Amino acid sequence: MPFKAINILLLPLLLLGVMVGVWSYIALKIPGFPTPSEVWSELFVVLSDPLYNNGAGDQGIALQLGNSLARVFGGFAIAIAVGVPVGLLIGMSKSAYTAFNPYIQILKPVSPLAWLPLALFVFKEVNTTAIFVIFITSIWPIIINTALGVRSVSEDYLNVARVLQLTPFEKVFQIILPVAVPFIFTGMRLSLGIAWLVIVAAEMLTGGVGIGFWIWDEYNNLNYAHIIIGIILIGVIGYILDTVMGLIADFFDYRKRGRV
Repeated sequence: MPFKAINILLLPLLLLGVMVGVWSYIALKIPGFPTPSEVWSELFVVLSDPLYNNGAGDQGIALQLGNSLARVFGGFAIAIAVGVPVGLLIGMSKSAYTAFNPYIQILKPVSPLAWLPLALFVFKEVNTTAIFVIFITSIWPIIINTALGVRSVSEDYLNVARVLQLTPFEKVFQIILPVAVPFIFTGMRLSLGIAWLVIVAAEMLTGGVGIGFWIWDEYNNLNYAHIIIGIILIGVIGYILDTVMGLIADFFDYRKRGRV
């Protein structure tokens, strides 16, 4: 057990050392490319005043991340509100599946950024546009996984519901949802990860505020150390979001809690 604990700490540190070595070599070969020490120094500068606000185009890194997260959670919440009921309907009704499935299969592969120009034209506002793009990004995994969860309900359980003469609402909340919830949260976890990827690209194109805009603005200022800092922060936030969603999904997963 102690050896395993040492490996858990040691192996990532060894890999970090290799990555820093490769990074240093690249910085040596490419003039102007920031070294690890330069990025480390700039990180303290960026984090020294993360909440300053000199207007929409000049805000601290915490405010930029906060704006991005607000957009992500806004679109994500709407996707849950729409996607879960639609997924339940598709999973419970063959007619609904037949009606919805062709459109899901056509729209699902479309890049979320392809919706961006049309959304800007319709909404005429960057924040609403970004939320819509996150919504259209997040909804498909939620619908598909919810429907998959409904279809995974044992026929025996559904027969019990018929014997007990449960109403449709009782059947959903007492039979279907307890089985489908782990699938729903898996879809939500996938959706949130994709949404966090997409918001960065969307903000680079729309401008204004947000971590994507901040990275693009630093590129225009030729501040490459800040770009690397932005990439690292995006990765850290994404890891935290995925970990939290994983813990929530495990909490509601009856299979992992030993529930029948």
